[in-house]
Amino acid sequence: MAYECIKLEKDGRLARVTINRPDKLNALNIKTVLELTDAFTELKADETTGVVILGSEGGKAFAAGADISELQKLDLLSGKEFSERGHRLCNLIENLGKPVIAAIPGFALGGGCEIAMACTLRVASEKAKLGQPEINLGTIPGYGGTQRLSRIIPRGVAMDLVLTGRIIGAEEAKQLGLLNRVVPHEELEAAVDELAEQLQSKP
Repeated sequence: MAYECIKLEKDGRLARVTINRPDKLNALNIKTVLELTDAFTELKADETTGVVILGSEGGKAFAAGADISELQKLDLLSGKEFSERGHRLCNLIENLGKPVIAAIPGFALGGGCEIAMACTLRVASEKAKLGQPEINLGTIPGYGGTQRLSRIIPRGVAMDLVLTGRIIGAEEAKQLGLLNRVVPHEELEAAVDELAEQLQSKP
């Protein structure tokens, strides 16, 4: 299947899904969410795929939240539908039945952070920034992020991040347990590949 906003590549038991909107800091529009859903639906059914890496193009952002230029055009009904699609995508990733590693080079904000939290493991560059700043737009995380965040880190800290919209750096995110590993920026790809290889080697 030809994709416009993402890339899907397979190499043996490893699959790579890449968000490919670097000019928009990989912001999530409806098309990106639908294409990610299609790709992960395919990978869930593919018995030859053992490990998935979810990454991004550009080196500056994993996904800098929803595409605000598109979000502003949505009415109440279409906004609710967009949120539900993101929710379904996160549930799909979380319940894929095989490990998904998020490779986070920079910003993972809003829906981008929620998608990262749905992944099994999260490896980030030292330059990464994570957060749920939706409150600054008068809304709340729409993809189930409040529940996932409070399952991964202490509830009180999760409430702090959601209610203040505070964005945290990679080291703080690792200390909280939101990230599994933090590596030098230029070593991110190699570190994620090494982890994927380790996972593939298990019986």
